[in-house]
Amino acid sequence: MTAPPASGPPASGPPASGPPASGPDDHAADASGPDTSGPPAALRIVVADDQASIREGLAIMLDLLPGIEVVATAADGEEALVQAEQHHPDAVLMDLHMPRMDGVEATRRLAAEHPAIAVVVLTTYVDDASVLTALRAGARSYLTKDADRADIAAALHAARSGLAVLDPRARGALLAGAGAAPPGGTPAPSGPPPDGLTAREAEVLALVADGLSNQEIGAALFLSGNTVKTHINRIFAKTGCRDRVAAANYARRHGVAGPAS
Repeated sequence: MTAPPASGPPASGPPASGPPASGPDDHAADASGPDTSGPPAALRIVVADDQASIREGLAIMLDLLPGIEVVATAADGEEALVQAEQHHPDAVLMDLHMPRMDGVEATRRLAAEHPAIAVVVLTTYVDDASVLTALRAGARSYLTKDADRADIAAALHAARSGLAVLDPRARGALLAGAGAAPPGGTPAPSGPPPDGLTAREAEVLALVADGLSNQEIGAALFLSGNTVKTHINRIFAKTGCRDRVAAANYARRHGVAGPAS
């Protein structure tokens, strides 16, 4: 009679060779790769002003601020163009009244030849003609020389992002020149705006009548481009106007804006 096979644990051999099993965490670590994130590149600036003490003082002040590098200075508009061509800055801090070529003409040339370079005007002049001329030449923002360094830095960073900053006094002069009321002032026309226009729509309409573009209106009223478009579309709907010329004529007929100059 044959005996049954002996029971017991199976014989163990050497462990199977091969790579260890990997879990989801291992794959996540492999896929992440090295961390290449870092601080954003410094904002590169050219300072243009004909007064050496102001020009050098601005350059020193801005160079001390984190995230800003002054790559060159210029004593007039012609030199600002040369420095912009050579250094390709993100922005130019531009005085308006300079010899040889003033800031307005330099801004116009920069806007045409180097549209990626933002111009921030820094000047002592706050009359509506100076503000409007600079904005129409292509300036992104308009500050006065009593602005502090935080305001100047904020305007420069905003300009690189495509945003406009307008000094409150310059904004008031622009609105007053357009026939609209400055902040805290009294509306130009007596009584409520016609045809159900809101006070803000009346402000926008007055600036349209003065020939301002949507960008200039946005800078004057601290509105985005989309918000300006929305206001203008509502103005057209409420007044029955089909274009900006008709809207300007409507504004003058109803006293929302002054007579055409």
